[in-house]
Amino acid sequence: MNRLVIILILGIFTTGILTVSFISDNFVDANSTKKINFTKTITSSQDPGQGHENQQLALILSPNEGTLYDGSMTFTSSEPVEIVVLHEINSNDAKGQSTWTIDGNTIYAISLIDLKTKSNSFEFTGAALALHSLNSKEFTATVSVDGWIRGQPTEVIMQKIEVQKESSSLLSRTSVAATIPMHEGFYNGDSIFYIITDSSQQEYAEMITKKQGWKVEIAPTIEKISEDTLQKIFIFKNGVKGDGIYGHQKEVFSSTPSQELEYIALNSVIEVTWKKGQNAIILESSEEVIKAEKDGRIEFNKIGVVINTPQIIWPNGQMLVRDDKEITDDLTFGGGQITEINKDEMTVTFVAHREWGPDGKTIYYIVTDATPSGPAKMMGVPFSPKSENLITNSSTVDLFQFQNGIKGSGPLGFQAGIATVNSDHENYNPISRIHIIEWNNPENAKILETVSDINSFKTNDLISVSLARPMNSHYIMNSPLIDPFQ
Repeated sequence: MNRLVIILILGIFTTGILTVSFISDNFVDANSTKKINFTKTITSSQDPGQGHENQQLALILSPNEGTLYDGSMTFTSSEPVEIVVLHEINSNDAKGQSTWTIDGNTIYAISLIDLKTKSNSFEFTGAALALHSLNSKEFTATVSVDGWIRGQPTEVIMQKIEVQKESSSLLSRTSVAATIPMHEGFYNGDSIFYIITDSSQQEYAEMITKKQGWKVEIAPTIEKISEDTLQKIFIFKNGVKGDGIYGHQKEVFSSTPSQELEYIALNSVIEVTWKKGQNAIILESSEEVIKAEKDGRIEFNKIGVVINTPQIIWPNGQMLVRDDKEITDDLTFGGGQITEINKDEMTVTFVAHREWGPDGKTIYYIVTDATPSGPAKMMGVPFSPKSENLITNSSTVDLFQFQNGIKGSGPLGFQAGIATVNSDHENYNPISRIHIIEWNNPENAKILETVSDINSFKTNDLISVSLARPMNSHYIMNSPLIDPFQ
């Protein structure tokens, strides 16, 4: 059995004095607020987090349930270090984000700011603050903190933690694999392979989810998109038996990415039924389907459902498959969004990218197509110029990406982006209108996690927010939110 020994050393380390100044007496239970201000020299010890056995940690502000620290920190260190900020989370939210834990029971979300420097200043908000080194060499650091404690504690606790435990792998990654079932359809007599990620109506989403064994998200707002922008997918309710959604022939599409000016992954569903007495045959193009309807052999039912059906393989083309198949936290957005296409198993494996939801929860998304052509080519996805029509559509959602500041896993090489919806929101839409956030003074950058953070920092004139305009065009991305762990 693992033994966990935690030794708390309060007050004074042998090399310096910790001074805590409390200047506010306005407390109400857990909402009490106290001022902290101290300078301290500390020595690192073995990082007690599971999976960090050969690393060093110098804890500055300790985690305490219900406590939030906010302020600024300046440090000088004997070795290059990272800054660690822990965030209190519910254990149910641990899956899908980077975490830190001693015993596997109490789990914190972790933000790592890799400065690769021996001195710096940093603004922080979180449940704990520490300096961290990836190697086992002990380091010392002199730290000055000026900020506030909000929550339970009435004093700052400096911890030295010694642990005996099993090693454990990290619970989450910045980028993860998402294996999604493919379907086969027709375009002008040739096969296409596609996925279904979203449906505008719940009943349709549940029906396809059950058939493919992979969750289709409900996106009611895509029904608001004009028919002129949408493409058409013909789905057969009877006729020749096959692998189609209703167990009959394969679906027929009105365009592919090769029809560059026409293609968009959002399709208006037209259900096709063979009339009684007609000899059903396989129809392999939209022209054949439309002719059969005009000849009175079949009838159409426009049911008002819109589905998101990104195409993976189409006649004379396919989405780019990455050369580097291993998905790591350092994976870049360039070079393709797919690591494998398996026609035998009828699956495709995407790179699912981590971002913050509007409330700070971790969510994952994939990228299937985009406009303009520059970003689309860089990411290795189809160019969909029709998507630019959605820039002013009320249903299109906003996605914020960072152009400078703290280096990280975002598409521009800085911190992860922030979305304005989660997949369970009524206004969820897979189509994202990209905004750029730029720190007015990058030296003051900190990690932002919520839409409220963006609004607050913008109000205080610390960041600038603008619509992205690569190639002097609006930047629209089909970025369905998914659960990569299903």
